[in-house]
Amino acid sequence: MKELLKELSLAFGPSGCEDEVRDIIEKYIKVAMPKGAELFSHKSGGLFLHIPNENKPKMMICAHMDEVGFMVTGIKDNGLLHFGCVGGIDPIVLTSKRVISEKGLCGSIIAKPVHLLSPEERDKRPKIENMLIDIGADSKEEASNLTFVGEYFTFDSDYIEYGDGFVKCKALDDRLGCAIMCKAIREIAKGNITSEYDLYFAFTCREEVSFSGAIGATELIKPDYAIVIESKAVADVCGVSERKKVCDLGKGAIVSFADLGTIYDKDFTRYIMDLCDKNEIEYQVHRMVSGGNDSRHIQLGACGCRVGLLSAASRYIHSPSDVVHYDDLDAIYKALTAVIKGGN
Repeated sequence: MKELLKELSLAFGPSGCEDEVRDIIEKYIKVAMPKGAELFSHKSGGLFLHIPNENKPKMMICAHMDEVGFMVTGIKDNGLLHFGCVGGIDPIVLTSKRVISEKGLCGSIIAKPVHLLSPEERDKRPKIENMLIDIGADSKEEASNLTFVGEYFTFDSDYIEYGDGFVKCKALDDRLGCAIMCKAIREIAKGNITSEYDLYFAFTCREEVSFSGAIGATELIKPDYAIVIESKAVADVCGVSERKKVCDLGKGAIVSFADLGTIYDKDFTRYIMDLCDKNEIEYQVHRMVSGGNDSRHIQLGACGCRVGLLSAASRYIHSPSDVVHYDDLDAIYKALTAVIKGGN
């Protein structure tokens, strides 16, 4: 799973540009398809694997393929680029960061140097409208030959393992969910996991901007149960009070009872927790009502669908240095497979 996670995380895939990520997942699944499974795409942009089990409840397991990124919104006479964020990115993480386009055009995000800021400006948080992307062009004409208004960029990041089980890269949100699902599919194909559900794996699009891929997936599948695999901002850095540290890195899979978009099915969530206890899988409860993900639109779109969430604690989310812990990913995988098996 580590090698797949690396390949997926380094792939280019801001919202609406998930093609490279989708191709990697499709290639991986086709190597060893579960018996009787159907792999198909949908006009929503998602990729789906159906493993049929007649007369059983429909279970949809969901992770999104897209990542946050940037779009060129204008080209200045001096060749610098105006841009907007695709998805939620804190401007404070942007200055001097490397970015790259789908075709490999590199750039750096720049802002007014600190020694040129007025005292008033130094006390204010940076704003996107005061930043530019430098692609090394000297004129609007030169820049226009290299890029165009509407082109997408993402963070240009390295995949680095460090410490005792930590990994740093861009787009771990939510390529980690995609990698975990792919591993489960591979183990089902080997016969190591037998599902108690009519099972769908849904790799969705555009979660970072609109959740529209999840809407399409839900309308297509109409699941009875759904599990969303995600990452969760950990908020455990210096200066944050203990009350606001919503989860812990390296302490297992995160289960949630509520966030800003979803009230998770309490009985289904407790069932997941019971399975973790039974199988000695480390887990923790999300300790704040915050964040949101595809779960909201699955719950809205499939009336009566019982939705659960399994998340990995993520430090510095939506940045080029997103950090997660391999132990947490392993715990999510074990919890997910326990649910798929139906507790057997």
